[in-house]
Formats: sequence, structure tokens, C-alpha cells
Amino acid sequence: MQSVSKRKVLFLCTGNSCRSQMAEAIVNARLGEQWEAVSAGIKPTGYVHPKALAALAEIGIQHQGRSKSIDEFRGVDFDLVVTLCDSAAEECPIWLGKGKRVHHSFPDPAKTDDMNDFRKVRDDIQLEIIQLLQQIG
Repeated sequence: MQSVSKRKVLFLCTGNSCRSQMAEAIVNARLGEQWEAVSAGIKPTGYVHPKALAALAEIGIQHQGRSKSIDEFRGVDFDLVVTLCDSAAEECPIWLGKGKRVHHSFPDPAKTDDMNDFRKVRDDIQLEIIQLLQQIG
């Protein structure tokens, strides 16, 4: 019996505190048998936003992530890189170009700090990113 290896996806944002963290957690929770998700930031904040964690907890996901720099993933071959904000799309390092790259922008809920904005981004990520990854493979 041959084991099927998981495909690897990187979610890239500027600060790696909200959107990319939620995408990482949702994909690992919902598609963890097919995909291994990680997240990183171009300029990481050094923390995961508490409201992002609370929004994930509301849908049964206990995320233990940490804010990471893109430099930690130098040399890693990803099947897919998804930029989640316009700034990250513009600043995405050229060395991440081996796999397929997709830009899928979501508004930054930390800018308003309103829990409803965190929920909306979480729900949009859950719907749109899951669909994207299911279409890819």
C-alpha cells in the first residue's frame, strides 16, 4: 500500500498575525489529510492576534500558531503559495516562485479590531480557500 504525501501550502501575509494564521489553522483542521499548511509574514508582528484565535475557537479550531518570518521557509518546496494581502503579493520573495502562486486578498480585520470583521474574514477564508485547494487537488 502506497502512502500519499500531503501537498504543502504556504499562506503569506505582511504581519502573519490574522489572515494567514486563520488560513493555516482552517486548512490543517479541514483538509489536513491532503494538505499541510503553514503561514508566514513578510514583516511578522511577533504575535497571533487574540481575536483571530477567538474567531477560530468559535468554529472549534484551537490554533497554537506563532508569528513566523518568510525567511524560516527558505529552501522549502511548496506546492502552492497563497498571498492573502496586496502588500505580501507585491513583496513576495522571488525564491518562492518554484510552485504555483495565487493571490487571494482579504481585508485585514486588525485594522478595525471588530470581532465581526474577524468572523467575516474567517468565514470567507473557510469558504474560498477550501474551495481553491479542493479544485487544485
